[in-house]
Amino acid sequence: MAIHGKRYRDLTKNYDVQTNYPLDEAVKLTQQNAKAKFDETIEIHFRLGIDPRHSDQQIRTTVMLPNGTGKSVRVLAFAEGDDARIASEAGADFIGDDDMIAKIRDEGWLDFDATIGTPAMMRKIGAIARILGPRGLMPSPKAGTVVQSEELVRVISELKAGRVEFRNDKTGNLHIPVGKASFEYEKLLENVQTVVNAVQAQRPSGVKGIYIRRMVLTSTMGPAVRVEGYNN
Repeated sequence: MAIHGKRYRDLTKNYDVQTNYPLDEAVKLTQQNAKAKFDETIEIHFRLGIDPRHSDQQIRTTVMLPNGTGKSVRVLAFAEGDDARIASEAGADFIGDDDMIAKIRDEGWLDFDATIGTPAMMRKIGAIARILGPRGLMPSPKAGTVVQSEELVRVISELKAGRVEFRNDKTGNLHIPVGKASFEYEKLLENVQTVVNAVQAQRPSGVKGIYIRRMVLTSTMGPAVRVEGYNN
């Protein structure tokens, strides 16, 4: 049995950690428990009833948070020539050419939060796939981050405005940031509901039993709050 410290016990005095709360109440409790001296990130975690060993039960997609993530997103665009110019004008923080790929491969440079790539660059990006992939930074057609020239401006703008990619881990769980503790309650709730809707829409046809087995909200330093009504 886990032994929790005084801070944890103090934060859980105003609710029952074993109780499932309605979504709106869970959001309020999570914000109230974000007591750190910095602006904590609010995250939602799902335990899914999928078998991640099967390719047809993998969950990977993107969702546009209506109120953003509250975080400044540094975008690396893998592009050359006119595509590089378009990406730079669209607000990409870094342009990934041969030198940038070598910097990532040889120096382990990873000072960015999201990547996109043009189809022409994907062969070159393959040289650093083992570095980017495990960190969720590899451009992917399924995630909508391998884009044609005419899509560069739109996708870069979305990434900076609050587009979030999520995919299940090897245990079949999802971990998705939904905003900051400093957000207005209504805006945070709207972000959370948007993510829940997106996850529900991704239910694989191969899942025969319960899809969402458990859902919890938490802040960076706060305890988890269970959410009711989504066991389906």
